Amino acid sequence: MALDTIEIKLSNQFTLKISGRKSSQIKKALIEEFLPRFGSDCTVLYIGDTSNKTLHIELEELKKLNFFELSYNELPDIIAYSKKHNWLYLIEAVHSSGPMSETRVLELKKMLKDCKAELIFVTGFLTRPDFRKWMLYVAWETEVWIADNPDHLVHFNGHKFLGA
Repeated sequence: MALDTIEIKLSNQFTLKISGRKSSQIKKALIEEFLPRFGSDCTVLYIGDTSNKTLHIELEELKKLNFFELSYNELPDIIAYSKKHNWLYLIEAVHSSGPMSETRVLELKKMLKDCKAELIFVTGFLTRPDFRKWMLYVAWETEVWIADNPDHLVHFNGHKFLGA
């Protein structure tokens, strides 16, 4: 593997190469660490890269979910689907651009109003200091995952997790 690329393992038989940028390190961690822990048997349907907006795309599967007409400027970094729960994970890997903000979530919800799956919004960071830089911009009703603490999520969900 060249120094300027990172390999991401999507399944036992399929890997792809992505640019060696820091944002790619986050994408790799999200796919190889976050999704196996919290993705409920997800299949990765889309991965975008700065140099290749359609690095990996499962167009037919997205169409089955009534995903909006693709415009790569509007897509999150990673899209994954859990058939088991009918959940569509929309994931931003944050290094230099922002998290799932209130505006971003509203835009995606509007574009996905006809989607057949429940939407799960996730922002991924490499470290807690990276998260602290962006924390004020993270939208309510979203999840945050930090690679240096892979077994935990930060829930911006309020009442959903409060119980007796």
